[in-house]
Amino acid sequence: MTQIIVVTSGKGGVGKTTTSASLACGLAQRGKKTAVIDFDVGLRNLDLIMGCERRVVYDFVNVINGDCTLKQALIRDKRLDSLYVLAASQTRDKDALTQDGVERVLKELAEDGFDYILCDSPAGIERGAFLAMYFADIAVVVVNPEVSSVRDSDRILGLLAAKTRKAEQGGKVKDSLLLTRYNPARVEVGEMLSIKDVEEILGIPVLGVIPESPDVLNASNKGEPVILEPQTPAAQAYEDAVARLLGEDRPLRFTQVEKKGFFSKLFGG
Repeated sequence: MTQIIVVTSGKGGVGKTTTSASLACGLAQRGKKTAVIDFDVGLRNLDLIMGCERRVVYDFVNVINGDCTLKQALIRDKRLDSLYVLAASQTRDKDALTQDGVERVLKELAEDGFDYILCDSPAGIERGAFLAMYFADIAVVVVNPEVSSVRDSDRILGLLAAKTRKAEQGGKVKDSLLLTRYNPARVEVGEMLSIKDVEEILGIPVLGVIPESPDVLNASNKGEPVILEPQTPAAQAYEDAVARLLGEDRPLRFTQVEKKGFFSKLFGG
């Protein structure tokens, strides 16, 4: 049965698209047929991070408007055979997405045998964000460990609880928290909220904790989701998050300040 996952947040710039790309790649690496859709009409960043911007001919709005078929608009990833990208339109208005149109696309993907559909949501509560979350089975709420990001995400949780199809049917979207740009050293000196702080404020379980790292930006600039650079801590943290998404039990990593050994202290390493 197809699972629809929305990757969302209240605040912009917290790493939603990076997360959508890495989770989609991680699921595809495990043999799951996966589509990732950019709902951020007018901006369109997902194809850049996925490294397929030059291959975009048709977009999400073209499919909804009937300008092309879904198969014509889906871009198959060159690295992972079971991964497909549906880009957002850069030139249309945010109101170009319709509820009926989005439902039709999601239904067609499900009929084509996709195991997972990831909806990369715009920040905040505008139309694209509402439509990205409306049909979701699972929500990954991306949060930076700082007060404004956590506060804005609390509002998103309220919408997930009340304004989705599952809520209307008396059910609940399964929500979880993904903390990005986490720096244990800054947490220790009180410059960042701790994992426990964020959990207590938002009241949802942690799916993953992604360490603050230049590797994420470097990978994005190369058009490569960071999860595809397995030697990096960020990739390993995203891989752990994918495993938890699939029901595996994995301990959190990269959440403590590394203690220097005796020789490191002695020689300044």
